[in-house]
Amino acid sequence: MAIEDILVSARDDSLPLIPVQEADFATYAAEQPASVRAQMAAQRFEGRRHTHAVLYGNDGEPCAAVVGVRSLDDPWALGLLAFALPARTFALPAELPAGAVERMALGFALGAYQYTRYKPKAERAPAALALADADLRARLQRIAAAAHGARDLVNTPTEDLGPEQLEDVVAGLAASHGAHFRSIVGEDLLAQNFPAIHAVGRASHRAPRLLELSAGRESDPLLVIVGKGVCFDTGGLDVKPADGMALMKKDMGGAAVAIGLARLVLESRLPVRLLLLVPAVENALGPDAYRPGEVIATRAGLSVEIGNTDAEGRVILCDALAYAAEQAPALIMDFATLTGAARIALGPDLPATFANRDDLSGDLIAAGRDAGDPLWPMPLWEDYYALIDSKIADLNNAGSSKMAGCITAALYLKRFVPDTIPWAHLDTYCWSEGKPGRPYGGDCQGLRAAFALLERRFGSPR
Repeated sequence: MAIEDILVSARDDSLPLIPVQEADFATYAAEQPASVRAQMAAQRFEGRRHTHAVLYGNDGEPCAAVVGVRSLDDPWALGLLAFALPARTFALPAELPAGAVERMALGFALGAYQYTRYKPKAERAPAALALADADLRARLQRIAAAAHGARDLVNTPTEDLGPEQLEDVVAGLAASHGAHFRSIVGEDLLAQNFPAIHAVGRASHRAPRLLELSAGRESDPLLVIVGKGVCFDTGGLDVKPADGMALMKKDMGGAAVAIGLARLVLESRLPVRLLLLVPAVENALGPDAYRPGEVIATRAGLSVEIGNTDAEGRVILCDALAYAAEQAPALIMDFATLTGAARIALGPDLPATFANRDDLSGDLIAAGRDAGDPLWPMPLWEDYYALIDSKIADLNNAGSSKMAGCITAALYLKRFVPDTIPWAHLDTYCWSEGKPGRPYGGDCQGLRAAFALLERRFGSPR
């Protein structure tokens, strides 16, 4: 179902959707007629967060709904309601603060996501939420649609989303916005000096490639968005066990976030010159697979000893980052499902966030907090460069230590971005086990936070 059918314009027959804070429920209930109290009691509704009651009129038809919320600022307060309420149109009270309406409405729309490509009969009709403010409605529709689109990409199995299909997605985005697109494929990666991307992807029957979308005015500041596009990760010759490989269709989640962010930049017409880069590969097993102990070249001229073929994401990203840096951008942001260490440290919901500027890190964390898309700052602790030292090359892609894994991965990437260029790296998970507003499956942590930062940093749309 289209997002325009979930967040809709105001209509006279909208049913009231009343959020009640947990701490205020007793007072609220005491003020209601006996018939309303009886209906809430019959549904065992006591105002707890993520619970609700549907109220019915004398004709037996729904006439309102009440939902328990932790606070009016909780972005996930309505995250379960799209499929819990009757398939009617609801509206929040007019007296709610604008910020509360924005957060709740977006959470409602994000919770209405369904992935039914292979099971279309499972699609359900969600409730709709009416918004009177047309500009707000359009903005939230854009953000929710970008998030839904990114989730679709992560959820799609690799047989239907390999490097060539990911190319089709980026090419389609470019075509829909009049942007320039090019793809550097297979042996052309070597000819055009992207040897690290080629090394990781050369074993697959699906050729590796670098996808490039560019748009905007030359006079505008250049923004580069980079996304890790490992469409499936076996681990290479350092092969993953079965349980570690089971979700590796999502190893292109960084690319999904980057594509979603680029889509938002284009649709919102932010005054930037956009460059989207997605190195797209499959880290496969095969006679031409890159090997532990190999020393590979990179675009930046640094040599890399392969300590672990399962640390492939940073290897493809380093060529893309070096190319990005050559353009002298105002900002580089990269997104990657890069390390298990980040998940061990911070769990699935908090992307580990690195930046080479304190102000950029602070702005990103604040933007995530305000957008209800939290990030967590991590240090680029340069003493840990010793952990990825190599005796025969400039760097080791993994090193021998199991400690500080997400930090050493970020430090590896940092070697390919000059200190003169502001750069942020989000090590994100792109999967949900199922929570309010975040149904089970592919997710896009960091997308809304990054867009909120870009809106603040680069100003109003044209």
